[in-house]
Amino acid sequence: MIWVKAFHIIFMVAWFAGLFYLPRLFVNYAEVDDEATQARLLLMARRLHRFIMPWMGLTVFFGAWLLFDYAWAYYSGMLWLHLKLALVVLLLVYQMYCGKLLRDLETDQPARSPTWYRWFNEAPVFILAGIILLVVLKPF
Repeated sequence: MIWVKAFHIIFMVAWFAGLFYLPRLFVNYAEVDDEATQARLLLMARRLHRFIMPWMGLTVFFGAWLLFDYAWAYYSGMLWLHLKLALVVLLLVYQMYCGKLLRDLETDQPARSPTWYRWFNEAPVFILAGIILLVVLKPF
């Protein structure tokens, strides 16, 4: 089971690396007026989004394996596990919303302000902090 946990953490780190950078590309896109630069940033965002999708899937796969193999039996009565799973669902919604934002930019929908994208960019940091605190501390 330790190997499953290790792979879960490895893929989670790879997924978060992409989630930290993808919205930053949206910030840069919204800040520039040059069409060539915007096209390049859009290409980078598209490739990064495609690149992190397998990491997301593998993170969920190995996390579900851990959950069903032992975590649910030991911790299902504890609130921290339910909160952690809720944060994971929120993170999946965030990932899907990033895909929607990317599609909007690809179809020339008006970009949001750079400030909005900056705030949006911070969401995975808070979600990650919550998940780590819940898993390590198991407060309730």
